[in-house]
Amino acid sequence: MPTNEIKSKIETGRAVLVGVDAGDMRDGECEISLEELRRLLDTAGGEVVATMVQSRQTPDVRTYIGSGKLIELSELCENNDIDLAVFDCELTPSQIRNIEDELDGVRVIDRSMLILDIFALHATTAEGKLQVELAQLKYTAPRLIGKGTQLSRLGGGIGTRGPGESKLESDRRHIKRRVTALEAELAELAVQRKTKRAARDRSGIQKIAIVGYTNAGKSTLLNRLTDAGILAEDKLFATLDPTTRKFSLPSGDDVLLTDTVGFIRRLPHHLIKAFSSTLDEAVCSDILMIIVDASDPEYPAQLEVTENLLAELGAGDKPSLIVYNKCDREASNVPAPTTEHGETRRSVCISALTGQGIDELSQALEELVRAGKKKIKYFIPNSEAGAVSTLYTLAAVDEVDYGAEHITVYATVDARVRGMMARYEAQDGSNPPLPKKEEW
Repeated sequence: MPTNEIKSKIETGRAVLVGVDAGDMRDGECEISLEELRRLLDTAGGEVVATMVQSRQTPDVRTYIGSGKLIELSELCENNDIDLAVFDCELTPSQIRNIEDELDGVRVIDRSMLILDIFALHATTAEGKLQVELAQLKYTAPRLIGKGTQLSRLGGGIGTRGPGESKLESDRRHIKRRVTALEAELAELAVQRKTKRAARDRSGIQKIAIVGYTNAGKSTLLNRLTDAGILAEDKLFATLDPTTRKFSLPSGDDVLLTDTVGFIRRLPHHLIKAFSSTLDEAVCSDILMIIVDASDPEYPAQLEVTENLLAELGAGDKPSLIVYNKCDREASNVPAPTTEHGETRRSVCISALTGQGIDELSQALEELVRAGKKKIKYFIPNSEAGAVSTLYTLAAVDEVDYGAEHITVYATVDARVRGMMARYEAQDGSNPPLPKKEEW
């Protein structure tokens, strides 16, 4: 069925940022998070007029910041003509209602709603738009309680991009039907994506996912390596939809590079789930290229966020290369190579903008690819010709020679396939002794 278009009209809102400095936060963490929220709002087209921080051990259950601070916030909004309050957290439906009742006419959104709004702004592919709409409906629908008969929250502006409707009661039914339809469409696209990925797997070309914190320079790097021509801006979440391009290594072998959506602090789990198809590019890759903005003083924490999310996705144990980007800037501060589990962690320093270090990066990728796959000669008895089909399915078959008693196959395989086919592997160029079939 045709999909509703996601509204992307930016209405510049005069906003106040609101955060809570809890007792379990490290020094400066609240300010760092609010600065990131400021950049998110700038990406969405908003204007930050003021910032308010409440220091308390735990957020208030009813209003998040407490009744006294809420009165102070109301006066701040009234005196500065503020029409949008952005909370650096995830608010419950009742908290949104209680805060808006006190602020009287000021729209209230939380960190997740702002990120979703940016996703709506930057989604370009059909699948990306479907994912955004589904995430918006699932996240925003419960938070419409108490808005009266009009769904004004979905009418346009920061935190409100999405499928707008008119009456609350009738739209509850519409939203439920729409969510079901979107899930069906995305499931169908997931099958198509799985088919394409299987074809890539059969090609034997190594897949490298470019991952990292938002605005670390992932898209700029892909453009530098492949002339992909994709949008690369100095803004958070400038890239939402994955882009895959072929890249030739120094040896002439090709690999597939995929640009992915950036990570960020406190990315809600429901957003990770909503964009699982995008993040699957990292899960299904052979190698991870983790991009770090070396000019950002917070890069160690950003790298930690990235690696924690990769582990949560099930991609934490993949071969990886740490790429410290923006090393041409004076503020860059690249650490000395670290050692983990007795091995020095692979890392390179580059500038995707100027091209500095790109040759070293290409060589490091070459070494990782070579470590991951090898060209092996196999002797397969004619009676077990099905093993050739297995190689065609799971590896890249380079040459096949059908002999009188056995089939000689040259194939490029990874460690998993090599283990599966070990009994057929040639030793010193000769046919290895094969056990009888009943012995294996």
